[in-house]
Amino acid sequence: MPKKLPASAGERLWRGPSSVGRRAAIGGAVLAVLLAVAGLAAYLTRAESPSAPKAAPRPSSASASASSPKPDSGSAVTEPPRTRDPVTFAKAATRALWSYDTRTYSHAQQLAALKRWMTDEDKVADWRSVAAQVPSPVLWSRMHDNRQHADASIGEGHFPQAFKSALRQDPGAITDAYVYAVTVSGKQSITWKGAGAGAESRSTTLAVQCRPHHDCALVGTLPNTSP
Repeated sequence: MPKKLPASAGERLWRGPSSVGRRAAIGGAVLAVLLAVAGLAAYLTRAESPSAPKAAPRPSSASASASSPKPDSGSAVTEPPRTRDPVTFAKAATRALWSYDTRTYSHAQQLAALKRWMTDEDKVADWRSVAAQVPSPVLWSRMHDNRQHADASIGEGHFPQAFKSALRQDPGAITDAYVYAVTVSGKQSITWKGAGAGAESRSTTLAVQCRPHHDCALVGTLPNTSP
């Protein structure tokens, strides 16, 4: 059982926006359409988000292999793996989203590192849903004062049943943008000055783009987890 947190530590503890209401309120709700039986095409043709960032083009890989890149010098987030497998990519992306180190890296560095995981196609990119996984600059500063950091161990990943049902009804819809929904489970361990919260089980559903002959890229996070 995790230790009971004192009020000061509880204010700084960051597990990410796990509630449906909070995540939906910051723009991720549009991604939920992806999991509706008739909603895949509607998601792929939605209007471009004005706040979506311009990501650098991602090179194609010669094979569908995934590596485990080391973190760069600017954040605790690893570099995206070079893989064409949406489940493999989603598991790596989940670990990146659940990992942070406020002791060493700034809020801006954390966001910049996550942007490198994003697709460069503005039509489908939902940067707001990904940026929402990072605490605000003010909270990050408080977490830094408390030396808070987190790491994640990833377990299983799969295509949700709702997504598979949508594809069975309209197999050609995926070829518009090759966006896949993937649900990933694992554990996040949070540590702060002189204490820790142990390993907490978590799950999330991500939208991942894997075009033929190109490495996968992150599209966004869904506002709720689909089994």
